[in-house]
Amino acid sequence: MSSSAELATFTGWAATAPKAPLERLSYDPGPLGAEEVEVAVEYCGICHSDQSMIDNEWGNARYPFIPGHEVVGRIVRLGEQVRSLELGQRVGIGWYKGSCMHCGSCMEGSHQLCRSVKPTIVGSHGGFADRLRAHWAWAVPLPAGLDPALVGPLFCAGSTVFSPLLEFDIKPTDRVGVVGIGGLGHLALRFLNAWGCEVTAFTSSLNKQDEAKRLGAHKVVASTDSAAMKAIAGSLDFLLVTASADLDWIALLGTLRGKGRLHFVGIVPSAIPVHVFNLIPQQKSLSGSPVGSPSSMASMLEFCARHQILPQVEHFPMSQVNAAIDHLRSGKARYRVVLDASR
Repeated sequence: MSSSAELATFTGWAATAPKAPLERLSYDPGPLGAEEVEVAVEYCGICHSDQSMIDNEWGNARYPFIPGHEVVGRIVRLGEQVRSLELGQRVGIGWYKGSCMHCGSCMEGSHQLCRSVKPTIVGSHGGFADRLRAHWAWAVPLPAGLDPALVGPLFCAGSTVFSPLLEFDIKPTDRVGVVGIGGLGHLALRFLNAWGCEVTAFTSSLNKQDEAKRLGAHKVVASTDSAAMKAIAGSLDFLLVTASADLDWIALLGTLRGKGRLHFVGIVPSAIPVHVFNLIPQQKSLSGSPVGSPSSMASMLEFCARHQILPQVEHFPMSQVNAAIDHLRSGKARYRVVLDASR
């Protein structure tokens, strides 16, 4: 099945070398797969992971490639074996755009843990473009009531911080901390407040105190203030690290009560120096997770629609993608950047 909107080539903005400005690139996507959907891109968020890939910080960039993995658009073509989606339907695609659909992880609903999961921009072209293809299961429909111009970052940043709430059965009665008030952290604060938790925001600067409380924090603690850290020792059930900086992990572990968990979703640069005696006596845990499964993304979107939780974004035309990336690099984005494909 397909619409009349078939394109022989897709065109987007490609990274050609580390830290180089993106350039226009057209490519032949080949035939549409039987289980693929083709999406006309309307909006695409810019994530720090896009910047890391552009700069080859992780050593896995293959140039040229088109970044962009927070895509929102309408389905314009359907493969012959696509299920449950329709032409014209608005969907979102995040960090992954495919998985094998038959391994143990996929069969249990943990598609994001598939050993052959297909990243949207690693070894592939992403959403800073007019079109993007994905396996139908990874094209998650948008519920009514969510503004498509704002929703893109939910498919990466949002999913990344929402998934642990489901995975670790976070309860409304839990006391939860969020380390870092940025692209991921600002969504975590909103989610946890609506979840019913008592929320503590950790920041390196109390200049963000009012902003953190506006976003949903009940308390704000300076992570560099040893007295403040000691004052809340042994009080938290769960601590979500969204920051991408090296911090005093022993002090942060100390804020947890028995059976508490320090969980990483931010990419911190260095190894985490933790002795087992920081974990064993109080049965504390240290863990990390990627984005969620398509099912958890759908649950997140329904939760967002119910509570009207959306990212705080700044918009740039797709044609000004390099200016948008420079804005992100400067650290001035509050808190996510979204590209409008129509401009």
